[in-house]
Amino acid sequence: MAASPSFAAGPWPDSFAAEPWPGVRASWRRTLAVPSTASVDAPGTSRQWHFLDNAGDVAATGMEPAGTLLCVHGNPTWSYLWRTFLAGATSPAVLAAGGPWRVIAVDQLDMGFSERTGTFRRLEDRITDLSDLTAALGLAGPVVTAGHDWGGLISLGWATRHRGQLAGVVLTNTAVHPAGFSLPPALKLALHPAVHKWGTTTSAAFLRVTHGLAQPALAPAVRDAFMAPYRTALRRAGVGNFVADIPADPSHPSWAALDSVASGIRTLGVPALMMWGPKDPVFSDRYLRDLLGRLPQADVHRFEGASHLVQEDRDTAAPAFDWLAKNVIGGAFDGRTAGPANASRPGPGPGGRAASPASASRPGSDAEPFRPMLAELDSRRDDHSTAIVDMVPAAGSAPYAGRPAGPASGGTGGESNPGFQSVSWAQLARDVDDLAAGLADLGVRRGDRVSLLVPPGITLTTLIYACLRLGAVMVVADAGLGTRGMSRAIRGAGPAFLIGIERALAGARLHNWPGVRVSAGDFTPATDAAKRRLLGVAATVPELLANGRVLRLSEAAPAFEPAQPDEDAAVLFTSGSTGPAKGVVYTQRRLAAMRDTLKATYKLEAGTALVAGFAPFALLGPALGATSVTPDMDVTAPRTLTAAALADAAAAINATVVFASPAALVNVVATAAQLTATHTAALSGVDLVLSAGAPLGEPLLAKVQELAPRAALHTPYGMTEALPVTDISLAGIREAGAGNGVCVGVPVSGASVAIAPVNPDGSVDPVPTTDAEVTGEILVRAPHVKERYDRLWITQEHSTSIPGWHRSGDVGHLDAEGRLWVEGRMAHILATADGVRTPVAGELTAEQVPGVARAAVVGVGPAGAQVAVAVVETTPPAKRSGLAGPALAAQLRAAASGVGLELAAVLAIDAMPTDIRHNSKVDRAALAAWASRMLAGQKAGRP
Repeated sequence: MAASPSFAAGPWPDSFAAEPWPGVRASWRRTLAVPSTASVDAPGTSRQWHFLDNAGDVAATGMEPAGTLLCVHGNPTWSYLWRTFLAGATSPAVLAAGGPWRVIAVDQLDMGFSERTGTFRRLEDRITDLSDLTAALGLAGPVVTAGHDWGGLISLGWATRHRGQLAGVVLTNTAVHPAGFSLPPALKLALHPAVHKWGTTTSAAFLRVTHGLAQPALAPAVRDAFMAPYRTALRRAGVGNFVADIPADPSHPSWAALDSVASGIRTLGVPALMMWGPKDPVFSDRYLRDLLGRLPQADVHRFEGASHLVQEDRDTAAPAFDWLAKNVIGGAFDGRTAGPANASRPGPGPGGRAASPASASRPGSDAEPFRPMLAELDSRRDDHSTAIVDMVPAAGSAPYAGRPAGPASGGTGGESNPGFQSVSWAQLARDVDDLAAGLADLGVRRGDRVSLLVPPGITLTTLIYACLRLGAVMVVADAGLGTRGMSRAIRGAGPAFLIGIERALAGARLHNWPGVRVSAGDFTPATDAAKRRLLGVAATVPELLANGRVLRLSEAAPAFEPAQPDEDAAVLFTSGSTGPAKGVVYTQRRLAAMRDTLKATYKLEAGTALVAGFAPFALLGPALGATSVTPDMDVTAPRTLTAAALADAAAAINATVVFASPAALVNVVATAAQLTATHTAALSGVDLVLSAGAPLGEPLLAKVQELAPRAALHTPYGMTEALPVTDISLAGIREAGAGNGVCVGVPVSGASVAIAPVNPDGSVDPVPTTDAEVTGEILVRAPHVKERYDRLWITQEHSTSIPGWHRSGDVGHLDAEGRLWVEGRMAHILATADGVRTPVAGELTAEQVPGVARAAVVGVGPAGAQVAVAVVETTPPAKRSGLAGPALAAQLRAAASGVGLELAAVLAIDAMPTDIRHNSKVDRAALAAWASRMLAGQKAGRP
């Protein structure tokens, strides 16, 4: 390593000569004198650089490097930020995937341990500085740039000027342009004349605040390492100058350079990866959305809960090298200019995401001929029979704006009951066209994301099919996720437009959800003008419908292109019962395949009359040609569906099919005493009852059968990523009997199921099997499996890591008859000293014990030495949560031993924590943490 130089701002600190900081190897540290060509420096000036370089580690492998990763920090960090990349670049996994990577992590001039130049270096200078360094190093391709914070902008500036060397781009929380936004408050404060010098230079406040953003908090030694180059005010001058050089508007001296980079990256045709901490108060998701507009080919992973220092909050190195192996190694770099003509990367698909290279091998891409979701509606333009019925809206929802209660124009439904509204097929088709035209006139374009925050019913259905007509991508996040979950989901999806009822618009205003706001209901000019302004409403659905109608009648309505099979159609969010809700992307083809699977499995022909008590199926009615009705209930709380409300809905359309969630059916059975003779007659006409979302026991189904005596009862198993997967009837449940888990039947039409065996250490064997009685992760293959997870690249790669299959995350087995049994979630298996155990069999057995309403079996202790603990919700509810009484505990231990499970403890709780969408999935992770605290004698609180 070169001798330590002297700087204009003073000598190297003593710590430079000391042993490196945690995670840094002494062999990585380098210094180099580099001739400067920056305009701020006089000709002949040389600048001293400090950087970390793992070239020695690469040489020790005896392998040629796959390429160079050029890492650029932001403000006020330094090359230490990239230490995990330097360490991971020669790991066994990376070597096996294509060879080591040389990683060079620089300290920008005036930053880290590089020279304090005594000059004010602007963005243009810093891009030139980096070019000077790489030229001095003789760096050749392939090079992948990696940047964080303002280092992202500088690394991209280097990328646009070195296209012949460039093979890819990696970015973590950064920005390249204000993109129409004002500066974040934190940066405004740092730039304020009264604060700037003290906050960034005189004191270490700016550094401390930045370090304090880590989630979780930095270890003291790591925090000290980040602070090491900036101990004195003299050494913090670059920190202050960096902040002062933020180009907030076109009058700023660095605006031209920023604008050049922001425009130039649009022509980078190389692979790109963005890893993001959504809790960043500065570089928030709005900058991610802007970057995706400029680099639409990018793969994205948002680490929920991570903040600005995403490299510290999460492991970003391992996924980065995994991504490099899959997207850069093996031919992506060929020495040509990186630009639109570079054929090594698929072009962007609709919705701002490149088509996945693996999509051709995924199940369903070459399925049956594509029949668009709108085909059935379009075929019934002259049909004046009833298409949709809305019962009386629940409190807090909104009726179909602009249409009076009672039958729709030309409709036949609802005449006998003024308490509901209906619309005919002919009117629905016209309204869909008009609303699509109105949305297009508002500015909605093909591929734009539109968040729909409207309860199921006529309005939502019309909006859904208008989006499909227009080619917009609907974003559906269930209000049952709660405010926090909704915020995470909507910000993550990043819609350009948000359409909602008043309550949703208030939430959008309060929580700053993205998207141009459109009200589902109308505003009365005389009374609600102020409210409209307050909510920031740009238009209302009735206005858009009226505008679209005028365009149609004047023959000025746009002609919409037919849907393309592999365009994005929807982003649907999971329930959030096993962590933050995940966005699941469906293409037009896969959404249509879901429709076709349901139609083929349950013989749902045109003319079916469907009661949609489960929100996802409200959108499928018109696609199936089914007359559909949403019961009078709060769809965000399934337990609000009563037997009378269900029967009223069935009577309104002479229903033949009912689809309701398990929690809804529990309350239907509990309120059956409300039923009148008319209600009973309506339910007697139902031929099919479907319930999905969580397993249903035979006793409950038997009670449902009493209410709908003619109906075949089916409980399909599936998930947001693939619904349905398997199906079983009440008779099938009785035939299967008791076993290890819940029997969910055989695969539905077009679907296949296999098992990836679980090894004793809890890992998964990647070779699928269909052998009987092998416990492992449930694998699914079907034309209607999701296209991908949205902006969750790591999650998506894991889900498809067994080629040709979707990894469900559920654990189970197949029996000798080919029926699937679900034993729980992979995340909930118990890794005991005696091997892997699954929880469901023990839970089902526990729930047969008198006085137990619900049970969960969780693992407590370290993996490999966990013990099983039963947590039970009793009837009547326990007065105090804690150890169960001796008699109940003895009964439960005896019951568990019958299925080979030894309980270390039995705890009673007044109410189980459940996911708030289904009210039926027990949150075992929360219970495990609570049980651990309880048994350790700590203050346990509530799970």
